[in-house]
Amino acid sequence: MRTRPGFFAGPRNLWRTPAVRPGMTRYRGTWAAAAVALSLLAGCARTAADGVPAAAEGGASSAPSEVAADAVVLRVRHEGGFVPVDMVPGRVPTVSVYGDGRVITQGPQLAIYPGPALPNLQVQQLDPARVADLLERAVAAGVRSGTDFGRPGVADAPATRVDVRYAGRTYSVAAEALQEAQADDPRLTEAQRAARTKLAAFVKELNELPTAPGMPPPQPYRAESVAALARPYTRPADGLPAQPDPVAWPGPALPGEYLTPQLRLACVTATGAQAEQVLAAAAKANAVTPWTSGGDRFTVTFRPLLPDESDCADLKAAR
Repeated sequence: MRTRPGFFAGPRNLWRTPAVRPGMTRYRGTWAAAAVALSLLAGCARTAADGVPAAAEGGASSAPSEVAADAVVLRVRHEGGFVPVDMVPGRVPTVSVYGDGRVITQGPQLAIYPGPALPNLQVQQLDPARVADLLERAVAAGVRSGTDFGRPGVADAPATRVDVRYAGRTYSVAAEALQEAQADDPRLTEAQRAARTKLAAFVKELNELPTAPGMPPPQPYRAESVAALARPYTRPADGLPAQPDPVAWPGPALPGEYLTPQLRLACVTATGAQAEQVLAAAAKANAVTPWTSGGDRFTVTFRPLLPDESDCADLKAAR
């Protein structure tokens, strides 16, 4: 979901960025975006033998361009796997790095049942040099054209997908069962095992980025919009004698537009004041709270939208 223009997400003492006059293209943290672009975007790049654009000869012929503040330059997410139907579009990328240096990650989750209704998302700020270093090392870790990670003999495990924006192009790779496969899986060649080890080490480093030396303290990510994934309510088969009391839904009427009609999973997007009301109500609820709307009850999975997302359509293509 998008943060307020001119602000970094965080608690009440938000950090202001320079104002932009109406009609101008807005870049949050232009100094950071320009520095990242200068280091990473080569308009006249040549292609190296391994499929990665190398720096332009001498650098003088490059024509760097700015990266928009809300553009993703590095992201790690999980795809597929044996998961509940609402978890697929409701998944939040584990790490997202943006053009202005913001990094949004999933913070620690409470080990309780039922769990909180809202995911614990946090935001931190990276300097341009650190962003540039991460992007270069992503490519070095195998996030580029032609890297072969093989297909291990593991069923129902998710794939780890990594996207990086480097030298004016976006590279994406997906490694199946990156954490679950055995190191000596007979279906993998030595080259594939080496590629998986290198990528897994980089993903581990990204997952540990929030607590890495030199990182600022994480702040709560405050979204401007939130998607609600709704399905007909059924009492959880958890054996607990008491169930949460129903809560009146404060957002747009449920269920909304169906993402998967055969599974009756629908989605609505709350923005502005409605988003504030939905988030406030969700903060007091848990994952199995029944929500009432139009005389019906629903189970709702809350998915705060990230800066590069705007509505349910951005979640519809989730895998």
